[in-house]
Amino acid sequence: MPNTPMRSDRPTACLALADGTLFYGKGFGAAGETVAELVFNTAMTGYQEIMTDPSYAGQVVTFTFPHVGNVGVTPEDDEAAEPVAAGMVVKWDPTEPSNWRAAEPLVDWLARRGRIGIGGVDTRRLTRAIRQQGAPHVALAHDPEGNFDIAALVARARAWSGLVGLDLAKDVTCAQSYRWNETRWAWPAGYGRRTGAGFKVVALDYGAKRNILRCLASVGCDVTVVPATATAEEVLAHEPEGVFLSNGPGDPAATGEYAVPMIQGILEARLPLFGICLGHQMLALALGAKTVKMNHGHHGANHPVKDMETGKVEITSMNHGFTVDSQTLPRGVKETHVSLFDGSNCGIRMEGRPVFSVQYHPEASPGPQDSFYLFERFAEAMRTRRAA
Repeated sequence: MPNTPMRSDRPTACLALADGTLFYGKGFGAAGETVAELVFNTAMTGYQEIMTDPSYAGQVVTFTFPHVGNVGVTPEDDEAAEPVAAGMVVKWDPTEPSNWRAAEPLVDWLARRGRIGIGGVDTRRLTRAIRQQGAPHVALAHDPEGNFDIAALVARARAWSGLVGLDLAKDVTCAQSYRWNETRWAWPAGYGRRTGAGFKVVALDYGAKRNILRCLASVGCDVTVVPATATAEEVLAHEPEGVFLSNGPGDPAATGEYAVPMIQGILEARLPLFGICLGHQMLALALGAKTVKMNHGHHGANHPVKDMETGKVEITSMNHGFTVDSQTLPRGVKETHVSLFDGSNCGIRMEGRPVFSVQYHPEASPGPQDSFYLFERFAEAMRTRRAA
């Protein structure tokens, strides 16, 4: 008989929940350990964009769609310079890429970027646990030799403080201001460049996705991105015609300690203002509302949202674990959008002012593009102010 090596089914990765529940599987990507909050994402495409979305800082993502890795990765699809999500959990081991745009396999990309993955996990069971018990704290470990100190992993998960009270925007924001003029991807040319005069927009970077900046440029905005900690005086020094508040990770109340005074200063200047995701929560806090932690959050690309003013239902991309408490919205601030999954707030606007925000992601990437009109609405508000 041929001398063939014995097959080993020994797990090389372990996901330990704070309650002691364990999931074993095959590790891929970087070796090591990480501690984070565990969430699930229901998107059927866009795993690279999800892993590089700064809003996932401090989180391990469980992908409910099993085919992860099949299109590889390409630098064109990064939403940030580096992966930000702490790790990923998948049903089936990532496959070799089969896509003309692929520059390298997902496994190699994760290893090079220092991110841990675990495959072979019952993601349906895990997702059900998250929905029923809330987003748990977890420790994820990958050891090619399959050696794990289970007690230590569970202890690390239990000891982790969690996202409540944690300001992560400072960790993912830009170090200094920069200009942005790249526009949305279009076949066959790819990404374009905005030229000529545009609306001068200052974008506060709480963890901005690149595709948001591309959407702003695509509707004619001359974008200057500034750090999350910029003051109102620093923002207004750019003489903007409008101000944008980006998405980002962490507890909005913690980021609001320095962001709220800045936003209130912008509101006093009576400029058009548009916010997305964390930026939506920042605006709500600045107007006097409150935010609360959700049980398991909204993460996916198929979330129905109703526009309360038109009755239209939009299918949207979402990624948030905190939400604006609509019961705390002050007089003069109107709820414009709500989730049809659970009725949570998804949008607000100031009555009589070009100031509005949404909880979901109108830039998609990944996801449907039903809500791109919001960028056009922002541009129209600046056009109207310029003409006045």
